[in-house]
Amino acid sequence: MPKCDSYVIEVIYNACTQPEPTVENQKELVASIDLGLNNLVALTSNQPGFVPLLINGRPLKSINQFYNKRKAQLQSQLKGNRCSSSRLGRLTRCRHQKVDNYLHHTSRQIINLLASEKIGTLVIGKNQKWKNEINLGKKTNQNFVSISHARLIEMLKYKASLVGIKVIEQEESYTSKSDFFSLDPIPVYGNIGSGDVTFSGSRIKRGLYKTSSGRLINADVNGSYNILRKAIPNAFSDGIGRGRSSAEAGQSAQSERERGGPGASHVMS
Repeated sequence: MPKCDSYVIEVIYNACTQPEPTVENQKELVASIDLGLNNLVALTSNQPGFVPLLINGRPLKSINQFYNKRKAQLQSQLKGNRCSSSRLGRLTRCRHQKVDNYLHHTSRQIINLLASEKIGTLVIGKNQKWKNEINLGKKTNQNFVSISHARLIEMLKYKASLVGIKVIEQEESYTSKSDFFSLDPIPVYGNIGSGDVTFSGSRIKRGLYKTSSGRLINADVNGSYNILRKAIPNAFSDGIGRGRSSAEAGQSAQSERERGGPGASHVMS
């Protein structure tokens, strides 16, 4: 079908692959995703030894920033009552293709990792109307709203279903404030008493969370663990020790990445 300055071929097919049967141990293994900006995805799991994975969101921010700047330039050149042009259409098409490509690579890498680790459930943090009611400042708002988190969730869902992985969307209020290691309560925003809860840890700066014991961990990793705990309270019934060591390994991997060390293999860019 024609679209802007090109033709698009849409292929509809039935997948022939059957999801592999879920074994009992696989049902107990759960992964969780916290979606964000600089870190598009923070992936954690209750699997012993699982190293948290951070997927870089800056390339998407760069694509959107260029698109918004170039779009404003082209719109300023329009004459009369025109609101679009072939150049604007071409610019928008290219932006969508680049974003879709990045999200497809991201979702494929996540699902392949979960399948290889025999993890049977994926929890994704999501709030209703989070794009409409967000207030992070004008610039951050624009970046956040421009990132297609809903599109990424759709990709994860259908790719997960093809390999037999169950996907749960979890309301994620207060997961970034709660201290995972202290098992702080995680209330639901708007419920009675939710505003009276005191948290033992705190986010000391963007991307860094300080626990009640003084340990520093990646804030998105802490949030991802809390999303998992909020969706499945008994996910760490064997104790949070395995989550603790994995979070520390993830923080170490991030530090190695910044220094160019070997731990960078755990953090996608």
